[in-house]
Amino acid sequence: MNQGPLLFFGVLATFSASWYGLVVAPRLQLGDLSPQGSTNDIGVVTYVPAERAGAARQGAEIYRAQGCTECHTQQVRPASEGSDLARGWGQRRSVARDYVFEAPAIPGFSRLGPDLANYGERLGTNAFPLVRLYNPRLLTNNAASLCPGAPYLFEVSRTKDRGVSPTALALSGAAALKGGSQLVPTLKAEQLAAYLVSLRQSVELPEAALPKKEEAP
Repeated sequence: MNQGPLLFFGVLATFSASWYGLVVAPRLQLGDLSPQGSTNDIGVVTYVPAERAGAARQGAEIYRAQGCTECHTQQVRPASEGSDLARGWGQRRSVARDYVFEAPAIPGFSRLGPDLANYGERLGTNAFPLVRLYNPRLLTNNAASLCPGAPYLFEVSRTKDRGVSPTALALSGAAALKGGSQLVPTLKAEQLAAYLVSLRQSVELPEAALPKKEEAP
């Protein structure tokens, strides 16, 4: 008996099922996701998540080029799947809508370093992580960091030639430069820092509610 047609249709069915599961089903589930709009009391519509500004958008490309995804994820797992929330890496789990403006999305796959999905929120409003980019081991209580840093994104200049730069790193101790010199971030360093500051998943989405704050008695 010729088994050729049966084998052919079996292989076809296998590939068709795989294609449906890996391509069609995700498209049906996620293809129409968009930012969530809301209107405040005076009629102003805002959307979350928001699209990144220009410097942060450029910084995302530098983040990819630096290979940061080799050691950092950007995906907060739910409480049932790990300790991300307990560690303070986020206020809620990450969901697909968080990445609608990411092209491509970079949730990462390895955690030699902490998750960065909500890193900008953890930094606070006034922090700019330039020293961390230059050499993370210069930060207090971070001497054992495995992150290599990126000193090539900074340049040394003399204050008498360029004046004192407002973005020059405040280095002390053995890391301090000799008198008259300063360490200034390049444009790429500033863009990468802007991207890290923009990493925030602290807005409430329909499928990912924020924890309710306990009211004072």
